[in-house]
Amino acid sequence: MLTKRIIPCLDIDKGRVVKGVNFINIKDAGDPTELAEFYNSEVADELVFLDITATHEGRKTLIDVVKKVSSVVFIPLTVGGGIRTINDMRIMLEAGADKVSLNSSAIKNSAIITDCSKEFGAQCVVSAIDVKKEGDDWIVYTHGGRNKTNINALEWVKNVEELGAGEILLTSMDKDGSNNGYDNELLEKVNNIVNIPVIASGGAGSLKHLYEALKFGKADAILAASICHFGILSIKEVKNYLIKNKINIRL
Repeated sequence: MLTKRIIPCLDIDKGRVVKGVNFINIKDAGDPTELAEFYNSEVADELVFLDITATHEGRKTLIDVVKKVSSVVFIPLTVGGGIRTINDMRIMLEAGADKVSLNSSAIKNSAIITDCSKEFGAQCVVSAIDVKKEGDDWIVYTHGGRNKTNINALEWVKNVEELGAGEILLTSMDKDGSNNGYDNELLEKVNNIVNIPVIASGGAGSLKHLYEALKFGKADAILAASICHFGILSIKEVKNYLIKNKINIRL
């Protein structure tokens, strides 16, 4: 049985870690390098770094921040935000990233998933998908949740797998920053559709929420931001709780 993963997420805006609710009401959460170093010492399984305004502002990811973060962590690092080409991905990998997250650029040009997967391997390509529930469907949004598409999320997750993505980072915009639990209905549906790992994102507020996303949502990993950044829970607390509840996880 594969071990589940606990992954802190650093949302970066103007070089600082930030956190909002439903992708708005952003507030400062600290220095990215200091937080990355802290999570590395906490034995987080991986770390995700998302430059949340790069695409909206039409610029590339803050490479200097990526280099600083990668220099202090010895766990896998995923970087996303403003990555539009194979060369952009190459630059991030050379800066110290282990994986690169593609979101809005893949909606605009889905071939980038295939191209990057062929160039660097599927294990390096993470398809980040931001969704909102509308009626009985989940709809994909781009540009940090600012732009609505007409793409059904359940159709898109299967598409990105076929295109060559090695992993999916699935964020419920409805749940983001709410601290009232992940969208486990969505997670379960997606995990029944695809055969690649799915990272649950949006809604962590308690140990029970993390357990439910792994157990009932069938997620392979859980992304956490607010509960970690603001000292609500430690990575050690999370892992001990999950082990006690028979979730296979690495200490």
